Amino acid sequence: MSRDLLVLSLAMANWGVGEGMFYSFQPLYLQQLGADPLTIGGILGIIGVAMTIAHLPAGYLSDRIGRRPVLISAWLLGTFSAWIMALAGSLSVFVVGAALYGATTFVAGPLNSYATAARGKLSIGRAITMLSAFYNLGSVIGPLLGGWVGARAGLHANFSIAACIFILSAFLVFFIRPQPTEPHDPERPAGRLKGVFHTRFLSYLALLFFVFFSLGLPQPLSQNFLQNERHVNLVHIGQLISLRSAGIVVFNLLIGQLNARLGFILAQFCVAAFTVLIWQGSGIPLYMLAYFFLGSYGTARSLAAAIGRHLVETANMGIAYSAIEAVTALSVILAPPLAGYLYAINPVWVYPLSLSLILVALLSSSLFAPRPN
Repeated sequence: MSRDLLVLSLAMANWGVGEGMFYSFQPLYLQQLGADPLTIGGILGIIGVAMTIAHLPAGYLSDRIGRRPVLISAWLLGTFSAWIMALAGSLSVFVVGAALYGATTFVAGPLNSYATAARGKLSIGRAITMLSAFYNLGSVIGPLLGGWVGARAGLHANFSIAACIFILSAFLVFFIRPQPTEPHDPERPAGRLKGVFHTRFLSYLALLFFVFFSLGLPQPLSQNFLQNERHVNLVHIGQLISLRSAGIVVFNLLIGQLNARLGFILAQFCVAAFTVLIWQGSGIPLYMLAYFFLGSYGTARSLAAAIGRHLVETANMGIAYSAIEAVTALSVILAPPLAGYLYAINPVWVYPLSLSLILVALLSSSLFAPRPN
C-alpha cells in the first residue's frame, strides 16, 4: 500500500467512527424530533436528492483539476454539516444539515479515482474494497459507541461527538499528496461526457439503478422496525449496526479477492439473506446475523465501481466513478419514501416486496453485468 493510500485509509477509518455514531441512528432521531414514518421516508429521499446531484460535478472536477482539492472540500463540508446537525434546535434545521451531509457523498467518485491511481500493484477492486474496509473498521466502533452514548445521554449527543471526530479526520486528509491529471487525447479531453456515456456504460448504469434500488428498499426503516415492532433496545441496535460494518470489512476482504462480477452477484445474495432474516427472524442472534450479511451491500457498491471502471478510459475514470455513485444515490431517493409508505400501511410489507425485487436483480446481474478483463 502506498503512503498516500495509507493516509487516506486512516482518515477514512477515523471518519467511519464519527459517521457510525449517528448515521444509522438518524431515522430514530428523526422520530424523536416528531417525524412519522412517511415523513422520515420523505426526508431520507431529500437527502438522496442531495447525494445524487453532487456526484457528476465532483467527478468532472476531479478529472479536470485534480482529486485532492475535491477530497479536501468534501471533508470540510462534511465537518461543517455535522456541526449544523449537532447544533440544530428543530427538525427543519436538522434536515438542512442532513441534506448537506448527504451531498458530501460526492467524495466517492474522486475517492475511488484517487485510490485507483495510488494503488500500486493492487488490483482496482482490491484497492477500492481495501479503502472501504478501513472506513468500516471505524464504523464497527462508531455504532457501539453511538448506542452506548445515545442510551445514556440521548441521541443528540452522538452528533456533537461525531462532529469533533470529523475535525481530526479532515486534518489527516490535508497530508495526502496531489496527483497529476491523467494524460488524454486532445480530441477527447478529460471529463468529456460523450466519451463516458456510451451505450454499454449507460446500460450498465440502468442495471445498477435497479439492483441498488432493490438492495436499498429493505434498509431505511429496519432500525425503526426492530425498535417499534420487535422491541429491540437502542444498545442492541447499536451493536447490530456495528456488526453490519464488521460484515463490510469481512466481505471486502473475502469477496473483494474474487472476480468483481462474481463478487457483485454474491453480495446481492447476502442482502437477500438480510431481508429474510429481518422479516422472518426473531431474537437478537438472528438479527445479528442479518446485519452481518447486510455488510455485503457496501461490498456490492465497491465492486460495482470496479466493474464500471473497465468500461471507460483512464482520463475519464473520475466522472465514470461519480456517475456510478450518482445512480446508486438516485436509488436512495426513491427507496426510502416507498419504504416509509409501506411501513405506514403495514410495517412487514416492505420485506417480501424487497426480496422479490432482489431476486429479479440477481437474475438480471447474472445475465447482463459486464465481464471485466
